[in-house]
Amino acid sequence: MFLLLALLIGVISGLRAMTAPAAIAWGAALGSFDVSQTPLAFMGYQWTPWIFTILAVVELITDQLPSTPSRKVPVQFGARIVMGALAGATIGAASSLLFGGLIAGVIGAVIGTYGGAAVRSRLAASFGKDLPAALIEDAVAVIGALLIVVVS
Repeated sequence: MFLLLALLIGVISGLRAMTAPAAIAWGAALGSFDVSQTPLAFMGYQWTPWIFTILAVVELITDQLPSTPSRKVPVQFGARIVMGALAGATIGAASSLLFGGLIAGVIGAVIGTYGGAAVRSRLAASFGKDLPAALIEDAVAVIGALLIVVVS
């Protein structure tokens, strides 16, 4: 179950890089994930969820700008993989599967990056503009991340 959740949070990271670690940090800080005795204990620290939440909000805003590069360019893609790995590893660490969670998070981030780009492109084409598709993707990412934290 934990590896499936790590894969799914990786998919969320592929959609919105900072939403995944923000949700997982809140889960760790509020006790959904006990990572206190792991190398990822910092994810449950008092300020970690706030920092990731600020970064997630900034990302949600900047994603709407026409100058924002594609999620598939190396820097954007790399950030999604790293954040997927962090979020997945945090879920995995809570069940002593840190490395498995990390790998599942990376795989999920790749799936979310390419799958999210394809779905958003199709949605934007059907709407005739990108904004509605972007807002739907935002909602899927935020609600999906919250559901993953609640289910765990």
